Amino acid sequence: MKKLFIKLAKTLGYEIIDQNNFVSPTLNKELNEDLSNFNSSSIVLPLGEVKITRKIKSLLIIFRTNTSVEIWDQNKKRLFEYPKIEYVIRSLNSLIRSIKFLRQKFTEINIKLIILDDHSTIENLKKIKKISEQEKNSEIISLDHNKYKSFISKQKSNETFSNLASLLNSFEVGKEQGEDLVFFVEDDYLHFEIMLEEMISSFQRISSQLGKDIFMCPSDYPYLYMGNEKTNVLIGNKRHWRTISKTLCTFLTSTSLINKYWDNFKKTCENRHDPFEKYLNEIYDKEICISPLKSLSLHLTNINSSYGLAPFINYKKLWEENKVND
Repeated sequence: MKKLFIKLAKTLGYEIIDQNNFVSPTLNKELNEDLSNFNSSSIVLPLGEVKITRKIKSLLIIFRTNTSVEIWDQNKKRLFEYPKIEYVIRSLNSLIRSIKFLRQKFTEINIKLIILDDHSTIENLKKIKKISEQEKNSEIISLDHNKYKSFISKQKSNETFSNLASLLNSFEVGKEQGEDLVFFVEDDYLHFEIMLEEMISSFQRISSQLGKDIFMCPSDYPYLYMGNEKTNVLIGNKRHWRTISKTLCTFLTSTSLINKYWDNFKKTCENRHDPFEKYLNEIYDKEICISPLKSLSLHLTNINSSYGLAPFINYKKLWEENKVND
């Protein structure tokens, strides 16, 4: 009778929980295992199952690199005080580790990595290329400054112009080459290995519940706690997420939302606004944007920067884990 009941429950689309033995006989898993099925269902105890209506086909990752500018728009030094190339290498290494972890979990998702480089030296470019070769579906493209001189307003420094041109180029690549989800990533973030799996799984769970696509930021920034802003807390795949109204330029979203708000994406790059992300933040007045609790990525800026180090992270450990040997 028990076997028949389990079979009937599975046929009807129900899952059974045996709390006495801490197993799910319909899923054939212990309850401390991952109970969710990619592109099918998201199960979080004790909240039950969310049917996945927002299925994910592909992920395009655009990693922007500039190895010559230590900290844009600042004269401060970053945490650990290394040359910029060291942050780029460790950041890229952590990103590729996260890609590999995602591929192992979800073999059906198509992942592509594009590295958009802004005039690195030959020596630094070789280092970037060596790391990128760990990822089979990757390519490096070079930023063409001349392409954007007529679009971007005259800036006070070449560094600001380069940053705006690089950002616009990355948005254009995402719009043109993205097929589903696009992740825009700056070169001074260290990522936990689970970062992409949690983002992808939480994206489809929360988007399925809301019936719409969303924006996601992988970092829990300090500045989010310096005001009295109200927030909602959502359940993701394996952690909580909070709604936010501001991001920097590292975030994940869908190609449909890029197309919908393309004017905002372009305006962000026309000039140096205050705040820099002014037109991106305007989107979050209309769309849901969330960040994780606790952080999935660490923004390696100066230790006192409100835009930098996420709380409750072992910074030194994450830094050392992503060291690349020559």
